Amino acid sequence: MPRVTLQSIADRVGVSRMTVSNAFSRPDQLSADLRERILATAAELGYHGPDPAARSLATGTTGVIGVLWTQPLRLALSDAVTARFLGAVADELSADALALTMLPPTVPAHDVAMDGAIAYSCDLDAPSVEWLRRRGVPVVGVDMAWDDGVRVTIDDRGGARQAAAHVASLGHTRVAILSPPGGERMAGWIEGLAGIKPVISFVQVFGDNRASIAELLRRHRPTALLCFSDLVAADALAAAGELGLRVPEDLSVVGFDDHPVASVLGLTTIAQDPDAKGRAAAQAIQQTLAHRADPAVTAPRDVELPVRLVVRGSTGVVGAAD
Repeated sequence: MPRVTLQSIADRVGVSRMTVSNAFSRPDQLSADLRERILATAAELGYHGPDPAARSLATGTTGVIGVLWTQPLRLALSDAVTARFLGAVADELSADALALTMLPPTVPAHDVAMDGAIAYSCDLDAPSVEWLRRRGVPVVGVDMAWDDGVRVTIDDRGGARQAAAHVASLGHTRVAILSPPGGERMAGWIEGLAGIKPVISFVQVFGDNRASIAELLRRHRPTALLCFSDLVAADALAAAGELGLRVPEDLSVVGFDDHPVASVLGLTTIAQDPDAKGRAAAQAIQQTLAHRADPAVTAPRDVELPVRLVVRGSTGVVGAAD
């Protein structure tokens, strides 16, 4: 039986070989009726699409975008904010017929064929990040320092400033910050406190922080907590409950992200839009690739997305319990 090719399908339908190719790889170039007729003819002839390896050799591209984490994927994907970000990236890329591949820290980045990558909140000294640099893979950095390409971030500093100014406006002067070291959020909290000197306790982004938070509450007796994320804030609420502290009468708590858990817990937080962030990241890598292929295409620019303070029942005026 003769081998079925794009040309044999084109001859059967009465169109050009390029039109058949577009039916598989660029469906937006054809009418729906014509594409359906081409695909039906291809199926009838036993042809199910171009061979990916052959297409990669012919075009010099893979049609794949990697998403790199330096945290274990089970932790990243269990977080609703991260999952929404990833879903938005996948939706945006699929509209341009690009596939998404996950690059967990256990998979060497030098072993995966890809046209570009999105590095999500990665450590700059991680081996996988260094391998992408060495390979010359175009990379968009998300929620991280990144000088080797475009960055997509949220206004971490401005959001933290809003959160700190909120608790200061309620009269709190004994404030603690629960966060990993450094970063824009830390700078924003310090600015928003406007001279109030906080106690700073370093916590894990993922993991159970309740014991360390309970110890901080016993030792320092803050009246307000500024938390790196809503998940850290949820640990803080649990620790406060174990110690018999009432929220917000004895302790005000502010999170960050507006994770689904925040509304359930009545948590005051800084809301970000992970869907917008995912779309922006996908568009940035698409434009990066387009600019690399044709310098006449406008190069992408860094994107900083806005955030907003959402006040709920976990914050109140200092001394309300007195």
